[in-house]
Amino acid sequence: MKAVVMAGGEGSRLRPLTLGRPKPMIPLVNKPVLGHILDLLKRHDIIDVVITLQYLADRIKDYYGDGSNLGMNITYSEENTPLGTAGSVKRAAHLLDETFLVISGDALTDFDLSRALCFHKENQAVATLMLARVQNPLEYGVVQTDESGRIERFSEKPSWSEVMSDTVNTGIYVLEPEVLARIEPNVACDFGHDLFQQMLEERQKVLGFVGEGYWTDIGRLEEYVRATNDILYGKVQVEPLGEHIGGDIWVDGDRDIAPDAQLYGPIFLGSEVKIKGGVVIRGPVVIRDNVVVDTRANIERSIIWRNCYIGERVEVRGALIGLQCSIKARAMLFEGVVISDNTVVRENAVIQPNVKIWPQKEVEAGATVTSSIIWGSQGKRNLFGRYGVTGMVNVELTPDFCAKIGAAFGSVLPKGATVALNREAHNTPRVLKRALLSGLPSAGIHALDTATQPIPVVRFYTRDSESGGGLHVRLSPYDNRVVDIKFFGSDGLDLSQRVQRNIETIFFREDYRRVYLDEIGQIDYPDDVVQRYHQRFMASLQSDLWPLPEGYDLVVIDYANASAALVLPDLLTQLRCDVVAVNTLLDQNLLFRTRPQWESGMSRLGAITQALAANFGVRLDVGAERLYLAADDGSLISDLDALIAVTQLLFMVRPGAMVGVPATAPHILDHLAEQHGGQIRRLKIGQNAHMRAATTGEFAMIGDERGAFIFPDFTPFPDGMFAIAKIMEMTAQAEQSLSDIWRARSAYHLARARIPCRWEVKGRVMRLLRERLRNEESDSAEGIQIEMGAEWVLILPDPEEPFFWVHAEGESPESAKELVDKYHSLVNALIQE
Repeated sequence: MKAVVMAGGEGSRLRPLTLGRPKPMIPLVNKPVLGHILDLLKRHDIIDVVITLQYLADRIKDYYGDGSNLGMNITYSEENTPLGTAGSVKRAAHLLDETFLVISGDALTDFDLSRALCFHKENQAVATLMLARVQNPLEYGVVQTDESGRIERFSEKPSWSEVMSDTVNTGIYVLEPEVLARIEPNVACDFGHDLFQQMLEERQKVLGFVGEGYWTDIGRLEEYVRATNDILYGKVQVEPLGEHIGGDIWVDGDRDIAPDAQLYGPIFLGSEVKIKGGVVIRGPVVIRDNVVVDTRANIERSIIWRNCYIGERVEVRGALIGLQCSIKARAMLFEGVVISDNTVVRENAVIQPNVKIWPQKEVEAGATVTSSIIWGSQGKRNLFGRYGVTGMVNVELTPDFCAKIGAAFGSVLPKGATVALNREAHNTPRVLKRALLSGLPSAGIHALDTATQPIPVVRFYTRDSESGGGLHVRLSPYDNRVVDIKFFGSDGLDLSQRVQRNIETIFFREDYRRVYLDEIGQIDYPDDVVQRYHQRFMASLQSDLWPLPEGYDLVVIDYANASAALVLPDLLTQLRCDVVAVNTLLDQNLLFRTRPQWESGMSRLGAITQALAANFGVRLDVGAERLYLAADDGSLISDLDALIAVTQLLFMVRPGAMVGVPATAPHILDHLAEQHGGQIRRLKIGQNAHMRAATTGEFAMIGDERGAFIFPDFTPFPDGMFAIAKIMEMTAQAEQSLSDIWRARSAYHLARARIPCRWEVKGRVMRLLRERLRNEESDSAEGIQIEMGAEWVLILPDPEEPFFWVHAEGESPESAKELVDKYHSLVNALIQE
């Protein structure tokens, strides 16, 4: 049997360790990561190996040659440009004429490969994926199997709300040669993202085999350190590390250890290591070949690569030191420090925690280094969250940080593309937007400064002007110390996870595209932004209904002292609406309101609406994406009630239409659809999922439980301004006020509960829930849903925080609460297991 070892990765998330070596060649205790994989193959009598290469390929070929020194037969398949995991294996298809194994060359495992092969053959599978249980499944392909091992669902790098299990794809596959026939030559193709998804859709026999033993992907520095420690503690089966001299200390070759040195294992010492007098070493510690540790140095929980010098009285605590480094006397290196190859740290220097120093740098004597020395610096694990790139002003989001974000975004776009930039009317977003404006042109991108517009307007302009993307900088509606930078693609939608990851990779590698002088992008100020939006806005309404009959055109609008007041009044004037406007003056001091201030404003809106007997009152959020409603009697309409009322209104004027709603919406919406011959489709929770659904052309409207409405015939984005006009139009068509429809609503009974859950057990809990509820579970957009006629329960992991949510609908408030309590107990019990 042959094995294909994928060793083409450059390991961008492991930088600076991978700047001069491919990821599979990073030393893991006594040999490269790839060496441990080859040892594993040999233990299972697999000695014919094809290694796929791309990044720094010669480093691997020179080190392993034809494999004869290992008792193996190694051939190489090299790709000039990255082709993805499946595409790289396809290049070696001519060498694979029978069942073969694919394994990653940059992971550490002791799985029983022979058992997986037997499972594959006994079940006559086309493909068998080796699976592992992990604490954090977000960085992997999450897999759900049935009781026979057949894979039912495969989700590549999901968010927490999409996680269905803690069982993940390890990148180890047993495959039949026919699988490669599905892949086009020299075309980028990924096993998880592309090939296996296609095979599942075609109902091919793709099985999952859960491996017993140890497996970890060495994709980040913390995972590399953990894998190193796990080898030292014996948690993974590897070939002997060397001679065991007692005290959990292994030595690979000659050594010179002073009699008064104190060594507390587990420790690995390479060949020709010198430990001088008074040295104290507390494991887990790896010290590789030809390292000198001078008098009275103190080393704890650290990794030191070959040919380093550790000077007198140096303190190294929880650090990683690369090849051929010199740490001079009395220097101090603290937790999380990474010192790259050929770096000199002079006497008495102090390197503070989590600082990373790129190769061939020199730290001056007595210096205290508090930030990374690279070409620049960064310290975040991930850039993107639920609201884009978010951080505290001048703490996490500084002007220089934003300039680099702009350059990273520009680097993923074609040279010469344009990006629309927008901000809220506040001084903080203004400063950070200007920093973004400096970063984009440096990458050869033209910037279109749209000044201060509502978010729907800049989304629309990005899409309509055929820009390569868009940016909006806003003050967080939840914390006025925080700013969100929202990123849009050329379609005006939020960026896909794949593009976000590409930006993160460039940012963390500081691998920005720097163009020549005459290619630097220009900054322009388009004068047709609002005009384009106006034209589309007016064309998307039914002109024969405007102006509306008296009463239906009377609304009260609270503009929240934000930029919608620059756009919507002119439109409503053209439509000859009888509008009472509140809070129309832009005021940066009023963009953020506390909860009591917001409630006071809504009460005022209700009072004005009641006094005028208006069709309805409405308050726009600061970005003009969402709206909050008041009835003609002054009552405030909850967001969920608003969704129900507007949905009924739409069915009344468009019988048979399809409306998209969140998975947590009540059954009353389905009853409304039945009454009017319409359809309700439940979608994943979250604005991005709703916008993506809106592009399909299937929906007349999509709404959520937080005041956002999308009318896809206008745009696929939530737009509170257009929603106001559309609701007014539909009330006139239906000849009923929104308030009347709201008052006539049927009762529904929802309950929910939040359950604390540590991040590392979320995936396991989801897997156990699916196993326990396999016979009860219904199809759902996300999470685990149990349908019980008029009642239902939905269990969701929170995507941003360490919680589970249990949502339920009952026939009474008591039954809804009973359902929540029942499944709360189940989830809590599984968390405690």
